Amino acid sequence: MRTAIDKTMQNQLVAIAAQLDVLEKGLSQHFPRREPTVRAARRLNGASGILSMSVLADSGIEHYRGSFENKAMFTPLVMSALSLAVSAHGTADSRPDAHRIRDAVYAAAALTGVVGTGFHVYNVLKRPGRLSWQNLFYGAPLGAPMAILLSGLLGVYSERLRDDRGASPTVFGLPAGRTLAALTGAGLLGTAGEAGLLHFRGAYHNPFMYAPVTIPPVAAGLLGAAAAGFSGRTRWLTRWWLRLTALLGFAGAGFHAYGVSRNMGGWRNWRQTVLNGPPLPAPPSFTGLALAGLAALGLLEDHTDA
Repeated sequence: MRTAIDKTMQNQLVAIAAQLDVLEKGLSQHFPRREPTVRAARRLNGASGILSMSVLADSGIEHYRGSFENKAMFTPLVMSALSLAVSAHGTADSRPDAHRIRDAVYAAAALTGVVGTGFHVYNVLKRPGRLSWQNLFYGAPLGAPMAILLSGLLGVYSERLRDDRGASPTVFGLPAGRTLAALTGAGLLGTAGEAGLLHFRGAYHNPFMYAPVTIPPVAAGLLGAAAAGFSGRTRWLTRWWLRLTALLGFAGAGFHAYGVSRNMGGWRNWRQTVLNGPPLPAPPSFTGLALAGLAALGLLEDHTDA
């Protein structure tokens, strides 16, 4: 009799455990863990903010040097300032929901980058000789508006991550981690190309000028491998190389400050030397993109099929 009762209780416990397992699986499907996704979104907000800060300072200096001849030259200053503000808000926001104002500002910033690229292409092509090395060196920098475009895209991406409710995060129907790795890698290649053009103009007189045209492309290649799903064993190398790329952004600003000091009058004549020396705010763009790459790796580690 007692044995029969024990068996009955054992069967009931097994049935209850099975029901709890089914309930847990159902809850995990409807309410998946959001912490890793929100963490990646906040990292992207921070990366977008660094890019916005770089654009705000760089476009302010360069467009001031151009005397704001076209009133549209104020637009990137306004949009990068707004993007910086909403990025700071997003970095501090731990809620798993997209923010409409942040979303709108990021989309407007991305659009500003597209329109700005058109203006810069027009500025180069209207000069005598049109698409020539001289005009590429001294005309409006073709790659500069891409920084605010990338800032806006990373911001929009971060808001889509917050909105995703799937067990494996996707953005616009694509795997979130791999797509972000590919986007960041492309951004690093474009930024390295812009640095390469301007450093070629400077004849690479300092050996350290080769750093931004060698380190970021390797980081882009490693991110490309991550996007293709080939970097499972070398992800540690990708992480450390991205950290090196982030450090490059700070080191580059220091080298550019040294370049300003070598101009006539040095920092005592900063009103002239800052305008004519190497752009101080440009190198931190590498830092922002490297942080975005680290966010992509975080997504791939937390969600292997992302």
